[in-house]
Amino acid sequence: MAHAGSGATLPLVVVPVGTDEAALDGCLAALDRTTPAGTRVWLADDAQAGPRALALIERWRRDTPLRADYTRRARSVGEVAHLDEVLSACGDIDTVVLASDAIPAPGWLSRMAQTLANDRAIATVTPWSNAGEAASWPRIGEVAPMPGDLHAIAAAAAAMPLAAPELPAAVGHAVLLRGIARQRAGGLDTAGYGSWYAALTDLSLRLAGLGWRNVLCENAFVARLGEGRPADGDMQRLAARWPDWHPRLANFVMRDPLRVARERLCALAAMASTPGLQPELFDGLAVAFDRPVIRSAEAACEAQA
Repeated sequence: MAHAGSGATLPLVVVPVGTDEAALDGCLAALDRTTPAGTRVWLADDAQAGPRALALIERWRRDTPLRADYTRRARSVGEVAHLDEVLSACGDIDTVVLASDAIPAPGWLSRMAQTLANDRAIATVTPWSNAGEAASWPRIGEVAPMPGDLHAIAAAAAAMPLAAPELPAAVGHAVLLRGIARQRAGGLDTAGYGSWYAALTDLSLRLAGLGWRNVLCENAFVARLGEGRPADGDMQRLAARWPDWHPRLANFVMRDPLRVARERLCALAAMASTPGLQPELFDGLAVAFDRPVIRSAEAACEAQA
């Protein structure tokens, strides 16, 4: 079984297979580059993959250093019902659900696993993303272009503190779910929602109501081509079940409690991208992060945009 560098056991990675084989190809290639050998990966196909994607999956499974499994339903049951079926089969195993158009940066999985291990009250862990809604970087609530240098961002993220600040809900580009917490919350609402986007929000709110935490992993980054989207009627059902959800989310965006953390990541990413900057110097500057010493974080954010 694979372990994070600090000793935390790495979770199972579930990738719900979509219809975009080019995006899936990029995701699987990124998994090979950034995920420790031997990590368990489950490609779960709700009868979505076409012939080219099936050939791609077969080649990847043959060559990957990861422990990869693939399942395919004979008939589609919908993404929420299918994902709930997959997660239920995982029992109390901690599981990352990774979007099939996501591109993880180096170190992503071990850092998310360590965040979960640091606090037994944490139920969900979400990393930064260019398309991460409340966890978006470099600006909250905006979809930025796919970053050009994920290695620099990963190095910058590694220098971030491990504060695990609260999020209003987990976000679907990549989310680590504590298996025991998910079981106690009753899993996904397969009858109420048609999209993973809405079902994950609902699950997060139920978990919070039970006293669990939904947090940001400040030292991990997973890029994505675009944000998840609700199915028709999902937002109305969320509003009916959770009347304070939209006001709470709007208040979070307006207050932007993660602004300082995002600015710090911007500045560190700009430093990590500086040609010729020695690793030991970068580490020293990261520890001594100070606005008068390092160029303004706002300017660094603009450079990343």
